[in-house]
Amino acid sequence: MDVRNHEGYMDMTPYLALSKCHTRKWYKVVYICSPYAGNVEANIENARRYCRYAVEAGCMPVAPHLLYPQFMDDGNPCERDAALKFGIVLLSRCAELWWFGNRISSGMRGEIEFAKRKGIPVIHIDEDVIRGRLTTAEMRGRV
Repeated sequence: MDVRNHEGYMDMTPYLALSKCHTRKWYKVVYICSPYAGNVEANIENARRYCRYAVEAGCMPVAPHLLYPQFMDDGNPCERDAALKFGIVLLSRCAELWWFGNRISSGMRGEIEFAKRKGIPVIHIDEDVIRGRLTTAEMRGRV
């Protein structure tokens, strides 16, 4: 972004206005790993909350389990397998994997194992942190 306009004159007004919009060069991309199957409606709502938490933490969330079930059938083994593979491709482009919940599903297990093999940091975010009852530092002290 340049301080000078297209004619070469200093023009601070647009520069200052645009610089406020572009304060961040990039966002850390984090993979949101949480259960989908079972109580699908509640799990979707939880995944949405987890994505919101990532955004509020200054990150860009990637949650394939909120995307692919919109047009792929999780009940169809071929489509489920394809969606899990698509998720792994997305995961390979992420800086970290954040997993949520109190259980690890089979799909989550595969994602976590892949992340560990590839050296992608795997971080568990406790539900108490999401609800604001515990800080991340306090949570790490409990583990």
